[in-house]
Amino acid sequence: MSQGSPGDWAPLYPTPGPPAPPNPFVHELHLSRLQRVKFCLLGALLAPIRVLLAFIVLFLLWPFAWLQVAGLTEEQLQEPITGWRKTVCHNGVLGLSRLLFFLLGFLRIRVRGQRASRLQAPVLVAAPHSTFFDPIVLLPCDLPKVVSRAENLSVPVIGALLRFNQAILVSRHDPASRRRVVEEVRRRATSGGKWPQVLFFPEGTCSNKKALLKFKPGAFIAGVPVQPVLIRYPNSLDTTSWAWRGPGVLKVLWLTASQPCSIVDVEFLPVYRPSPEESRDPTLYANNVQRVMAQALGIPATECEFVGSLPVIVVGRLKVALEPQLWELGRVLQKAGLSPGCVDTEAEPGRSRMISQEEFARQLQLSDPQMVAGAFSYFQQDARGLVDFRDVALALAALDGGRSLEELTRLAFELFAEDKEEQAEGPGRLLYKDGFSTILHLLLGSPHLAARTLHAELCQAGARQGLSLCLLSRLALAMQVSSRTSPFTTRSMGSSSAPTCAPPRHQTPPPQPAPLLWPTGPRRPPSRRATEHLDLSGSHPPPDSGQRQRPPLGLKPVSVLLDFWLSLLVFLSWFSFFVRLVLFCKKLFYI
Repeated sequence: MSQGSPGDWAPLYPTPGPPAPPNPFVHELHLSRLQRVKFCLLGALLAPIRVLLAFIVLFLLWPFAWLQVAGLTEEQLQEPITGWRKTVCHNGVLGLSRLLFFLLGFLRIRVRGQRASRLQAPVLVAAPHSTFFDPIVLLPCDLPKVVSRAENLSVPVIGALLRFNQAILVSRHDPASRRRVVEEVRRRATSGGKWPQVLFFPEGTCSNKKALLKFKPGAFIAGVPVQPVLIRYPNSLDTTSWAWRGPGVLKVLWLTASQPCSIVDVEFLPVYRPSPEESRDPTLYANNVQRVMAQALGIPATECEFVGSLPVIVVGRLKVALEPQLWELGRVLQKAGLSPGCVDTEAEPGRSRMISQEEFARQLQLSDPQMVAGAFSYFQQDARGLVDFRDVALALAALDGGRSLEELTRLAFELFAEDKEEQAEGPGRLLYKDGFSTILHLLLGSPHLAARTLHAELCQAGARQGLSLCLLSRLALAMQVSSRTSPFTTRSMGSSSAPTCAPPRHQTPPPQPAPLLWPTGPRRPPSRRATEHLDLSGSHPPPDSGQRQRPPLGLKPVSVLLDFWLSLLVFLSWFSFFVRLVLFCKKLFYI
C-alpha cells in the first residue's frame, strides 16, 4: 500500500504493477486433442488395471496395521510401539505402501537433501499440499506420525492405518479437542527423540501448487525446530492437483492412473530453528517458515486460506470470500421465483429490528419450510434465534440489479451508521466497526475480525472512531478499481491512515471495464460449475448471463464428439473394474 499524508488519496486508476499471483483455489486442466485421445486409450486399458491392483494392495495393508495394535490397551497406545510389532508391521506397511503408489503410476520418487533426525527436528512440515496423493511423502520420511480428523477412524482400512500410525486425532465438533491436540503435539515434540517425527501439512487444505496458502500455527506451537519438506510433481501435465474448484476425485484418480509414468520430487530443506520471538509467537514462526518454503519453491506466499467452508482470498488488507454466501441466497430466491427488488424491506436506518424465522418468511413471501430455513441460516442469529432485518434489507438490495454502486453504498451507510451523542458536533452519523464488519461480511463474505482490523486501520489517523459516508464511498470505489490489478493486492486504497474527502486527482479511465468486488448490477449468482473459468487476474470480466464467451464454431462438433467418447470410455472402464472386483471378492470368499 502506498504511503502518504493523511490528507492524500492514491490515484483511482493505478499504474500496472508486477503480475498478480495466481488464484491457488482454482485448477484448470486444458487437454489438447492428442492428449484426449491418449487418455481415452490409456484410460480404458491401463487405468482400470492399476486402480484394481492398488485397491487389492490397500486391503492387504489392513492385516499389518491391525497386527501392530492388536491386544494393546489405550494406555499402552499412549507410548511409542517398539519390539517385533514395530519391526515386522512397520516394514510391511512401508513396503506395501510403496507398491501401492507404484501401481498407481508413481514409478519414481526422487529425494533431494537429507532428512534430519528426530532429535534435530521433531516436526516435519510439508508443502504445497495439492492432492490426496501427497501422503506419498510419508515413504521417504519413514512413516512419521500424522494429524488427522477423528471422523476418519470410521473409514474402512483408513481407520486401521491411522491406529497403526498412532495418529493425533482432532474432532471438528469438539471444541476441547483442539486443546488436547496442541498438548499432545507439544508432548511428542519435546519427548527428546522418544517419539518418531510428526508430519504436518500446515496449509490445512489442497491448492493448485501455484502459491502457498497461509500456514496454520498448529505445527509451530511447540516452538521446536522444524524441517521443511517440499513436494513437487514435475510432470508434463498436472493431473494430480485437487483444488477447491477443478477436477474431482474420480477424474484426478483416473487421469493420474492413465499417465504412463508419474514422478514425485521430495526435497528436505535445512532445519529451521526458531528465534526466541518465534518460539513465543507460533503465528510469526509459521509465517517465516512459509516464506522460506515459498522462496525455495519459487512461488508466492499468500494470506489465502479457508475460513469455515469457504476459500478466502486477500484484497489489499481485506479478506474476501471467493464465492460469497450472498450468491446462495440469490439462488434460493431465484428458485422460489422471487425478485429481490419486489420484496418490501422496511428497515429503519440506524436501528436494528430483530425478526423471527416466521416473520422472515412472511416478509420474503416464502412458503416452503426447507427453503425458508436455508435462506434464514445465511444471516447471523442472536441467542434467541432472531436476525437483524437490516441485514436482510442490505442483502436483498445487493441482489437487486437496479442499484448502482453509489446507491448501494449509501443504503448500507444509512442502515448501519450511528449518531452517538459525543459526535453531535462532528460530521454527524458515522459507521463504526460493528456495522462496517457486518456490511463487508454480508456483501463480500469477509470474516468479521479482518473487517474490524481494516476499520481500525482506516480510523487510526483521526480522532474519530467511525467512517463517514464519503470515506465509505471512496473505499468501495477503491475496491472496485483494485479488482483491475490483482485479486490479492490493492494499490488504490492509499495508506492505512483515514483519508480526507478532498476531490481525487484526475486520471484517465482505462478502456476495459473491471469486475466489481462490491456486488452491484444485474448478476446471476453463478454455480460452482459455472464459475470454473473465472479469470481472477482482472484482465477480463467474469462471464455474465448476458455475455457468454463461446468457443469457435469450427471446434465445437469435434470437442462434443471427443467428450462423448471420453465419457463413454470412462463409464466402460469403471464398469469393467467393478465387475472384476465383484468376481474377485466372490472367488476369494466363497471358493
